[in-house]
Amino acid sequence: MRKINASVKGLLLAGFFAHMATTEASAQGGNLSGDFMMNYNFFMRDTSIRAGNNPLYDNYLSGGEGWLNLRYAYKGFTGTVRFDGFHNSNLQNPTSALSAQGIGQLTLQQQVKNLTITAGHVYDQIGSGILFRAYEDRGLLIDNALFGFHLKYKLNDNWNVKAFTGQMKKIAQPITFNTYAPIIKGLNIEGDVQVGDKLHLTPGAGVLNRTLDQNSMSQVVNSINALDTGMRFTPKYNMYAVTAYNTLSYGPITWYVEGAVKSQEAILKPDDKTGNQELQNLSGNVVYSTLGFGVNKFAINASFKRTENFAMRTSPNETLLNGVINWQPIIARMRSQRLISRYSPASQDLSELAYSFDAFYNPSTNYSFNAAYTDIKRLDNLQLYREVYGEAEIRSIEKVILTLSVQYLEYNQEVYQLKPGVPMIKALTPMMELVYKINKKNSVRGEFQYMDTKQDYGSWLYALVEYNIAPNWSFAVSDMYNVKPHEGVSPSGRHYPTVFSAYTKGANRFSLAYVKQVDGINCTGGVCRYEPAFSGVKVMVTSSF
Repeated sequence: MRKINASVKGLLLAGFFAHMATTEASAQGGNLSGDFMMNYNFFMRDTSIRAGNNPLYDNYLSGGEGWLNLRYAYKGFTGTVRFDGFHNSNLQNPTSALSAQGIGQLTLQQQVKNLTITAGHVYDQIGSGILFRAYEDRGLLIDNALFGFHLKYKLNDNWNVKAFTGQMKKIAQPITFNTYAPIIKGLNIEGDVQVGDKLHLTPGAGVLNRTLDQNSMSQVVNSINALDTGMRFTPKYNMYAVTAYNTLSYGPITWYVEGAVKSQEAILKPDDKTGNQELQNLSGNVVYSTLGFGVNKFAINASFKRTENFAMRTSPNETLLNGVINWQPIIARMRSQRLISRYSPASQDLSELAYSFDAFYNPSTNYSFNAAYTDIKRLDNLQLYREVYGEAEIRSIEKVILTLSVQYLEYNQEVYQLKPGVPMIKALTPMMELVYKINKKNSVRGEFQYMDTKQDYGSWLYALVEYNIAPNWSFAVSDMYNVKPHEGVSPSGRHYPTVFSAYTKGANRFSLAYVKQVDGINCTGGVCRYEPAFSGVKVMVTSSF
């Protein structure tokens, strides 16, 4: 009999699982649900905006990705299977194509009284995720699932404990059950305690261990042997990390604090003398805290984080977004406005000292105000990011919602976008958004933004007009214009237009867009990556059932 490869096995497994779920659901009253998502791009070469000179524009001309997720639940049992397909996809690397398909997730879970047993792909976290976070973000092609076993036991009404072991998922060909080789193990205890009438505590603690495989250790040893004699050290197979955290709620006050430390291990870090990326034997730590206070019409939020050498990866050989086993909370607010979102800062796992303040004031239902300040530095005091932001929302005009905002920004492009020798970006951006409700079904929304800066591409003007017909249709036209281009950086003043339409019917949504996009940063959930320019057509289909 001919040998069946892993992808075919995955397809057969997906079909069998779906058939079993459908049969059981109809016969015994279980519940079958799921969702589908597909993106497809048609690449239209435009070298004037630097969209070209790679296989996607020169040869393939189209590509995309899709996910079909099925979930079946019956009498304490839950089974989830997801098929992933990447066909000349630009998600993993925007300048090259990824083609792979197979079972992206297979999870089996059974509840046995107070014990929940999970096998397969596990998505969970310890605390805020600083120590460990297995999660998915399709927009950035992050799927950091733990493939292994996960146990959660409810000790009583106030306390539970969980333990897990396995390997982190790796997105590569073949997709089905592909993992990084090192082994991850963890233990976590969490509580929920009411003290008196007003004080509420949710404490927790966790420990994590990562053990390198022989091949990963051999690569580490080879890298260390290539160093100067005085920089060499003996690497360790095992890394250990612990964290403790608590959320305190007392009346109008909510305070979260977490501290984590990790043992010495080989991590990739720039050498202080040469500036070159070298393996160094370092321990790490993180302190993270948020404080919220709200009373009557006023509220304030404050955040703080200090990070030192807290790289948490499957092995020191992995870089960028590869092999990450944790998630560093980001202190800066992720802004959705088109121009300022280009300069969103990513969390730094080696050296960061960050804090932010947000104040909110709502004197009436017709007015609301927000003021914010964020400052992020390296531990050596190098400025990375600074933001001063103000916003006012006005609802006093009938059928109109008017939002006025302004941002002053300082952004270290050399660090965040790895562009050596470029100056700190300093930008002032006033913005306006206006929503006019014509009637119960029809509305018009407009956005207008102007970014004044002498760095990077120079100054920008952005305008958008969107027309919505609830609950089915949405249309939008926008343009991003390089009104004052920076000589030598921007290819003269350019327009970057987008024409968008979407149709929604029940749980199905279809969208079509013609897009010209300048290169820049794309951020989701505090994780950011640089993307080159795009020119072409984007199609998206989503559905849930």
